[in-house]
Amino acid sequence: MKIVTIKTISTKDKMQNLLFEFISKYITLTEEEKNALIELNLFHSVKKGTILLNEGQKSKDGYFVLKGCIRKYYIIDGEEKTTAFFTEMEGLTPHCAIHNSPSEYYISCVEDCFLAVSNNEMSIEVNNKFPKFEIMCKLLSEELLAKQQINFDEFKTSSPEQRYLNLIQKRPDLIQRVPQHQLASYLGIKPQSLSRLRARISEKK
Repeated sequence: MKIVTIKTISTKDKMQNLLFEFISKYITLTEEEKNALIELNLFHSVKKGTILLNEGQKSKDGYFVLKGCIRKYYIIDGEEKTTAFFTEMEGLTPHCAIHNSPSEYYISCVEDCFLAVSNNEMSIEVNNKFPKFEIMCKLLSEELLAKQQINFDEFKTSSPEQRYLNLIQKRPDLIQRVPQHQLASYLGIKPQSLSRLRARISEKK
């Protein structure tokens, strides 16, 4: 009787594969390049509720979400103002990491997360060794900037109801994944207003 050995894949290996699949949309990786990324110790498991960055804190870290959801928010007059959510295959490099200045906002984990965490020193090391990574980073930065501009323009020119309908259309997963008070803050309304808005939209269906 032949014994079949089943090889289990660890969560870390799965996350590495997810990152490599994402990168392959932009550049082709050799085994040497994959190993160079693995050796950087990029991959981190972070619990729900963890604050990755505090207001006033200096940090060199940038985050790429492999699994989970992170939130960017300000605290103004004691009230949280959520400005963005980042989920699978989305990245965030805080302004403070670019400008070496104290952060003006917070970043926290809405869910248990698996993140690729990097900094400028890592990027320089990899780009010097493998120049094509720099090309990929430039493409990603351009895509992110264009996406942020579109989101900002849509937010500034739409009503709360239009913002919610846009969210349902473009990012429906957030409706289930994000607490209502955070979602309301992101839409620029109070939680009670979001409840009424949902009820009104349901009645129209």
